[in-house]
Amino acid sequence: MTTTIEANGVTHGVAHFGDEAAPLVLCAGGTTMLSWPDALCAALARGGRHVVRYDLRDAGASTTADPVAPAYTLRDLATDAAALARELDDRPAHLAGIGVGGMVAQVAALDHPEAFAALTLVGTRPVAPGPVDDDLPDHDGGAMGRLFALAEPDWSDRDAVAEHAARGAEILGDDPAAARAVAGRVWDRTPGTAPAVHAANQQGMVFAALDCMPRWRERLGDVAVPTLVVHGRRDPFFPVGNGEVLAREIPGARLLILEEASTAVPDAAAGRVAAAMLALTGDPGAA
Repeated sequence: MTTTIEANGVTHGVAHFGDEAAPLVLCAGGTTMLSWPDALCAALARGGRHVVRYDLRDAGASTTADPVAPAYTLRDLATDAAALARELDDRPAHLAGIGVGGMVAQVAALDHPEAFAALTLVGTRPVAPGPVDDDLPDHDGGAMGRLFALAEPDWSDRDAVAEHAARGAEILGDDPAAARAVAGRVWDRTPGTAPAVHAANQQGMVFAALDCMPRWRERLGDVAVPTLVVHGRRDPFFPVGNGEVLAREIPGARLLILEEASTAVPDAAAGRVAAAMLALTGDPGAA
């Protein structure tokens, strides 16, 4: 079921899977909710969880103002996550973030520890967009060169946008057919017809302009909930060393490397990822 919820003064586009009385797994989009595959959400729901994936601001059905010049910060997005978790369930939630949504999730777990009982970080890194720390692997230069050499599509043309996404996925090592299908679904959910808004929904460009200070990497040792870090071995955008650092610096974190995956969680890995996420908090009947 897809709907909207008001939290922290913001409208959030959300989709529900499973029994709404079950323990909550809240999945922050990166930037739209469709970053979280249907197969993974369904597997978590079968495991006895109420799964809610949601769009970040300026994406999907959430409040859209100006994705090119956002008037909010990363910490506002983290507060959104905590407020949404409280709105959905009185109990602390399992918070999951993918890509840039993983940055939101890290800050949310640090700034609002009372709101969360577990943390899953997928394909992300412990610093904001932009220059990385010397000990972190940066974007793969060859892949990024080919990616940015692609001509921009006509963002008002659904088929052109979907084909552009498929070509980008091929460069990144993801499934082009899956990327094409998701891009079409993202396009269909994008509010209005403005090309800039379509581009932002497809590419998450809001994070290029977002205030992500102060740093949070130095606080990762304060994360006090069970944590799972999931990363694709073949990820050229946030290379796997970023996930390895997260797992080292968050106390007790478990690292799950998907050997054949890149930036997306393939449907073939959904069951394995879901099982690892479910193991963080155990039997929902004991919650």
